[in-house]
Amino acid sequence: MARGSRRRSGKRRSHKRQWAVTAVCVLSVAVVWFIGKYPGWAVGIACLLAMMFTGGLIIRHRAIQAERRRFLAANVELEKVDRMSGAAFEHLVAERMIADGFRQVRERGRTGDGGVDITALAPGHGRYAVQCKRYSKTVGAPEVRNFLGALANTFAGHTGVLVTSGHLTKQARLEALGARQPLILVERDRLADWLLGTVSLLPASSARILAEDEAV
Repeated sequence: MARGSRRRSGKRRSHKRQWAVTAVCVLSVAVVWFIGKYPGWAVGIACLLAMMFTGGLIIRHRAIQAERRRFLAANVELEKVDRMSGAAFEHLVAERMIADGFRQVRERGRTGDGGVDITALAPGHGRYAVQCKRYSKTVGAPEVRNFLGALANTFAGHTGVLVTSGHLTKQARLEALGARQPLILVERDRLADWLLGTVSLLPASSARILAEDEAV
């Protein structure tokens, strides 16, 4: 009984595919005929469709931007950040980076090498590798050391960004500031400013100076 049912289902799918192929062929012939018969109308319709497609892309882009602004505005308070999961915090950081002007922002999830959660490209400033720590406790020197190891190997040539909802220990800051790789520190107070949009991760040199000033 089950085999017969599967055969009938397979035949129905086969018939649907045949009808779809036939419909595409008929439509293609009709389009070719129409272009040959009414070239002026064909050009006009093509231009209209192109304008509609472009307009649709613009509307979609603006809708995405508006949704991003709403999302960021709804999550500027550190109290909300403290209640987030690690994945949600990574997504918030990624959205904030896009708002900053970063391109090719990719959330790596749990597959990230060396603890790198996000990679991105900053036009004119190269590639970035970001580690997110949604910590209520302090970030210690071992975590910073592991991140620097990733920047020296798998992510060589990237500017590192360590973002935490907590604070770094004094030893962790010294470890970061003594690194050979470019590294930006975004601790809790600076995270609050960044989420509000009052500071930016760009340019990297300015951001690092701010981090160094905080560590003094």
